Amino acid sequence: MRIFFLIFLLAYVGGNVYIFIRTLQMLSGFSLAMKILLSVIYWLVAFSLVIAMLTRHIDMPVILSKSMFHIGSVWLVFTLYMIFALLIADVTKIFVPSLNHGFYYALGATCCLLLYGYYNYHPQVNKIDVSLDKPIEGNGINIVAVSDVHLGYGTGKAMLKEYVDMINAQHPDLILIGGDLIDNSLTPLYKENMAEELAQLKAPLGIYMVPGNHEYISGIDESVRFLKDTPIQLLRDSVVTLPNGVQIIGRDDRSNRSRHSLPTLLKQADRSKPIILLDHQPYNLAKTDSLGIDLQFSGHTHHGQIWPISWVTDRIYEQSHGYRKWSQSHIYVSSGLSLWGPPFRIGTNSDMAVFHLNQMAK
Repeated sequence: MRIFFLIFLLAYVGGNVYIFIRTLQMLSGFSLAMKILLSVIYWLVAFSLVIAMLTRHIDMPVILSKSMFHIGSVWLVFTLYMIFALLIADVTKIFVPSLNHGFYYALGATCCLLLYGYYNYHPQVNKIDVSLDKPIEGNGINIVAVSDVHLGYGTGKAMLKEYVDMINAQHPDLILIGGDLIDNSLTPLYKENMAEELAQLKAPLGIYMVPGNHEYISGIDESVRFLKDTPIQLLRDSVVTLPNGVQIIGRDDRSNRSRHSLPTLLKQADRSKPIILLDHQPYNLAKTDSLGIDLQFSGHTHHGQIWPISWVTDRIYEQSHGYRKWSQSHIYVSSGLSLWGPPFRIGTNSDMAVFHLNQMAK
């Protein structure tokens, strides 16, 4: 993980150096004082997300924290697409010497793409019927499953209210949260009293959640304390049985290297009855299938959130997003209800899963 972060940081700095040099070329007519001022602003913007992350537990004005987070996360995606656009412009210039103003073409194309990504964010509601050859009392149950809400400076209380309304509109019997409900710090959740909004979630069979890696980034002990003030029941390597016989296995996140194995947790379950597995990160899905889990719900991947990162997640994970019926298991990997960092969806979609879990007709 540290090696990946180091490679990412070096690539990010290198990309910004490239954009910065090309920007200075466009400012050749400016005074030295103006160039210095704009250079300082440029690098403050480029590193504002890093600064926001390093100061996330410090009590400072909300407007300052939010501004650094939003500016920095937007710049992260701007850097990616601006590099692509500048490379295309510079290579084209080699073969078409008469092409001028390539920097401005690249800037315009990048801004248009970001505007598209901003307006493209509309969470989809995906409804899936899951029929099992195991007994389920009554006419089955309706389950709303969401993941990666990332409450914090990026997703505030106003957006959370919209999500709560979306979930309640499905009239769920059961609500499942597949981790990363919290983003990077509990500070904005307390300042905006987001527990008040989470209390509006309604599901007669309960609301269950497992930790994600971001609950650990925020501080797992602090995350646990916050969730105790909400109707959400956190499962960490534990199993619960609902009144209708459906069992929920909630695995702790991979951030906990001593978490229990799935076979160990299955010893606490009755395999003759339906088993739902909540596991934030969708690894080892073939093993899940071989162990006969009926339904697994995961998140974490965001399906990359933006292209071409979606290509990377497609190669990392056996199933990077959406629903798939394996030989025995029904597995759904959410692209995330909300967003992490940059407020863009380019080539991917946010989603909420609605399962109707019922007994297969005989």
